[in-house]
Amino acid sequence: MSEPIRAQEALAIVLPSLDPDKKIRGVIEGLVEKGFQRIVMVDDGSDADHQQYFTEAEQYEAVTVLHHGYNRGKGCALKTAFRHVLDNMPEVRGVITIDGDGQHLVDDIIACGERLLREGDAVVLGCRDFDQPNVPPRSVAGNKTTNRFFRVLFGIQISDTQTGLRAIPRSLLETMCAIEGDRFEYETNMILQMKRAGIRWVEQKIATVYDEEDYSSHYNAVKDSMRIAKIMFKFKFGRH
Repeated sequence: MSEPIRAQEALAIVLPSLDPDKKIRGVIEGLVEKGFQRIVMVDDGSDADHQQYFTEAEQYEAVTVLHHGYNRGKGCALKTAFRHVLDNMPEVRGVITIDGDGQHLVDDIIACGERLLREGDAVVLGCRDFDQPNVPPRSVAGNKTTNRFFRVLFGIQISDTQTGLRAIPRSLLETMCAIEGDRFEYETNMILQMKRAGIRWVEQKIATVYDEEDYSSHYNAVKDSMRIAKIMFKFKFGRH
């Protein structure tokens, strides 16, 4: 019996990044050490003070760095990477999107990739457990509020609607490139369009990791939840 194809060989990592810090080094090193052969990193208009991290990443044979001349947004960066995979990596069977702050553990990234290879045509969402005691209360409130909006407005049952860890089959990348949204709204639009198009998704449980200092300076439960709610109401009641 032949050995199953490993996620590290069959899938490409997609890593959008804006003004990364030293944590990105550990992310790249961890992926390479575990055997990922194709890592597509998108510099989304980072300033000169942060270019060293992209230069360091390019020293790895497995890493391709694409550059936006100015900040175009996370959604645009993801679509730039998807298009690069479609146009330049015919052997790749799908992608795994991750964040560069270290909150996605490499073993969880591999688990999502392996699940994608087993499922075939489904998007795999790496979902955190917000009922764990180490999760900041603001994050619990924000995530559960957003999940409730998805459930009430669209009948979508997802335990972590804001996850950035998503494994997507190659057959859906063209569709993902056509979804509206250039910034953070893109990831919300992705879920909404998956529901509308009847695209199947499955959840893969992953570790819930927080850097308290980084989290405290970037996360606003009320503001972020309302931003997502605005996107959903526009999708529900606006002109498509």
